Amino acid sequence: MLKSLLTALCTFILCSGAVSAEDRFIILQSTTSTANSGLLDHLLPKFQAATGIQVRVVAVGTGQALKNARNGDGDVLLVHAKQREEKFVAEGYGVKRYDVMYNDFVVVGPKSDPAHIKDSDDVAVALQKIATAEALFVSRGDESGTHIRELALWRDATVDATADSGTWYRETGSGMGATLNAATGMGAYALTDRATWIAFANKADFSIVVEGDERLYNQYGVVLVNPDKHPHIKAKDGQAFIDWLVSPTGQAAIAAYRRDEQQMFFPNAPQ
Repeated sequence: MLKSLLTALCTFILCSGAVSAEDRFIILQSTTSTANSGLLDHLLPKFQAATGIQVRVVAVGTGQALKNARNGDGDVLLVHAKQREEKFVAEGYGVKRYDVMYNDFVVVGPKSDPAHIKDSDDVAVALQKIATAEALFVSRGDESGTHIRELALWRDATVDATADSGTWYRETGSGMGATLNAATGMGAYALTDRATWIAFANKADFSIVVEGDERLYNQYGVVLVNPDKHPHIKAKDGQAFIDWLVSPTGQAAIAAYRRDEQQMFFPNAPQ
């Protein structure tokens, strides 16, 4: 009888340990661009293999990701709106912000190019031409990192595009993939990060029409949500993910990710 009880107890302990190991995970609040581009599908299995920690992703716009993290609905942020990330840390919601990688934004449009902006390298001039021609432009309109940058670019162009919302300027309130689908369906211009565009399957007759302006630079950062604000945050495992991401191993994994033989993101964490 005693032997049977000991066997049962050992089995329970072993099984409990197995369940605990399987349940070791963190929640990552990230952007639709890191998900739609396929980057996270490339990175996260490598991290889990190295650490045993699963990463469960909530892919939303940067604005929503920051709101979710402020509410404690995530352990780590991986987003692309540097000023807002720094504010998040300064207000005590994040522990520390790290540069991780960058790529760039581009403007895409139809072959007909109604605003005649193809091959422009001045995004402000291109946007002015779109507004003057009242050519269709589709915006995410969702406070994502892409939307935040788009609004800044309209300001640089001295155009209040939102004043014409519902006419030539259309807002989807959706992620990058859905917004690109709307743009290609309507024959409209759109701003997108290059990685999502490369991975986007429904290009139709669209191509990149504006690129190369330094204002299109797109920096990504990673932040641990502050456990002092939300004690349930898995700080140790969250920091392990950050440490891996900015390590030479993680940075090499980011650099190695390609689609159509094109590098999607460029690592730039300080070493």
